[in-house]
Amino acid sequence: MPSPLPHHASDSPDGAITLSRLSAALKAQLAPLGSEARDVARIIIEDLLGYDATAVVVNGDRVLQEATVSRLSRAAARVVAGEPVQYVVGKARFAGLDFAVTPATLIPRPETEALTDMIIDEAGREPDLRVLDVGTGSGCIAITLARALRFARVEAVDISADALAVAADNARRLRAKVQFTCADALAMRLDCEAYDIIVSNPPYVCSCEAAEMDRRVLDHEPHSALFVPDDDPLLFYRAIAEQALRALRPGGKLYFEINPLHSAAMATMLTAMGYDGVALHRDYLGRVRYATATKPHRDA
Repeated sequence: MPSPLPHHASDSPDGAITLSRLSAALKAQLAPLGSEARDVARIIIEDLLGYDATAVVVNGDRVLQEATVSRLSRAAARVVAGEPVQYVVGKARFAGLDFAVTPATLIPRPETEALTDMIIDEAGREPDLRVLDVGTGSGCIAITLARALRFARVEAVDISADALAVAADNARRLRAKVQFTCADALAMRLDCEAYDIIVSNPPYVCSCEAAEMDRRVLDHEPHSALFVPDDDPLLFYRAIAEQALRALRPGGKLYFEINPLHSAAMATMLTAMGYDGVALHRDYLGRVRYATATKPHRDA
């Protein structure tokens, strides 16, 4: 693909393309994205060139190689064509850290970051916790908790070997100690009373909701990590919660990111299973997005 800037449009007297001119050209190229264009241009420049917004201003007259300009233009074209910018640049920001992502993993989202914040707020002062993340994907939950909790032993499982490879690479790069295991959330067998915390953001989108989804998600993110059958929206939650009743220590806590459409059914199911303190929590947009529950003590 040719450069987004012909030489005669350059702001440099010798026809070279400067950083400030490239920034403007990328915003123009990304204009079909509407209000997202500026942010996407910033992400491409920051992640592929290493210049944040301040550095673009300070170094605006820096001349760029034609190959560099073409590379960023190709990245912008992929985003305009519908590919998520996180896959294009190969990373996503989560909890202040850069996580590598590929089409084998979901793109980490602010809702999930708030779930880790909830766990850290509630358990951050407790040392030596044993934590399990079910359906880890990029590893964003497990790695964030491993870095934040004091001397925690963190484990994570996923059915996708490709996702686990990404997660393991993220853990090594971010210097987080996490034990990763390939396992099916619907068929795993966990050790009895082994964990203090079990957390999961499993597939929870019903197939009937697909028509209303952003095409970038529907066309590019892994369906196995997104969808559940229309007739059993709590499929993964039921299996994980049943295992957690056995695998949590008395007083241990279960944390779920959930589909707001099925929050009432979720609370009813967890209560019927015998969990204590079943609670629903809202996300930053006011939607019921999380469910928590505690395994009762034996004498309760």
